[in-house]
Amino acid sequence: MNGLLVTLCLAVSLSAVNVLGADYVNKNILISAEEAVGLIGNPKVMFVSGDNEDTYKLFHIKGSVEMYAHHLHHSDVDGEMHCAPLYRCVDDAQELIGKKGISNDMMVIAYDDFKGPNATGVYSFFDSYGHKNLKVLNGGIAAVKAVDPAQKEFDALTKEAKAITKTQKEDKEKLKKATDAQKPMLEASIAKATADLAVMKSKLAEIEARLLVVKGNEIVVPKGYTIDPKKVKYSAIADKNEVKHAMEDILKNGGKSNYVIIDGRGLAEVTGERKMDNVARGGHIPGSTFIEWAQISDAKNKKSFKSADEIQKVYDSYGVTKDKTIYAYCQVGAGRGSEHITALQLLGYKNAKVFTGSWDVWGNDMNLPIKR
Repeated sequence: MNGLLVTLCLAVSLSAVNVLGADYVNKNILISAEEAVGLIGNPKVMFVSGDNEDTYKLFHIKGSVEMYAHHLHHSDVDGEMHCAPLYRCVDDAQELIGKKGISNDMMVIAYDDFKGPNATGVYSFFDSYGHKNLKVLNGGIAAVKAVDPAQKEFDALTKEAKAITKTQKEDKEKLKKATDAQKPMLEASIAKATADLAVMKSKLAEIEARLLVVKGNEIVVPKGYTIDPKKVKYSAIADKNEVKHAMEDILKNGGKSNYVIIDGRGLAEVTGERKMDNVARGGHIPGSTFIEWAQISDAKNKKSFKSADEIQKVYDSYGVTKDKTIYAYCQVGAGRGSEHITALQLLGYKNAKVFTGSWDVWGNDMNLPIKR
């Protein structure tokens, strides 16, 4: 891969930029937390977490279901996708979606903690099968918590309870060494803290019942879901053969190629230093451009995407222009690869596709070239 050091320097310099200006071209892809919270509990809306099951159990939007983005891509032990470029074969995808209590007429709002990749993985999955009423919650869990009045009450009271608990613990330690004269005051302080904490516990339980972000297992009522093969959006997904053709063109024509392949993974994966256990080889697709997904996500402001101007500056700096056909990949496509493609869609790029097989497929196919 050309210019890895240049890439790293650009990443550092661009992260310091905070430009406000043009809005996203296709801003209807996103939904704000302020708008989304009004839809929680609506029977025609399903919030879908792209984070893993363990994270979901710790915190998720009330009434939502879990569809871990990395599990949406379905390949066999050899990394072969039997219905590529589809993430899953149609019957398999229909069954999975229906089991999650989602019907065709529902609005699906994809979300994750706030970073974006797992939310866009869910978005790309549903988008590829032609689901129309579809959004990405910009800022995910963090954004919902920030606008939830009950969450603010809960956090403030929890902080106060922790302070009282700390003082009570300290008083109990002091009591062990206290003189007879000191004991009554410490005992009174401990008793008051115990009474205060009991009241707070009751109050916290009442507030917790009103929280928009909760913990626990998902509760699902399965529904029927049908995918029309004629409505599958092949314009947003690609298989290894299509990406191989783009690679060959890039290697032949360089910057004059009509294609760009974006590798959205981390540097250790790109160089082959780190690879997943289920993939035979580490490295990257020859001719691909390393643009780590974190350059697109807005960690500073806990949003799934930086501003339109900031993102456009990133792509412009790497020659990712609207006249080219662009492919993005990561480990499984639904994640860091989909973060790039969704960002490009936000900016109005017409020819942008997730390589749904990504490195899980490419790294396991010994007939495909790699570079480290």
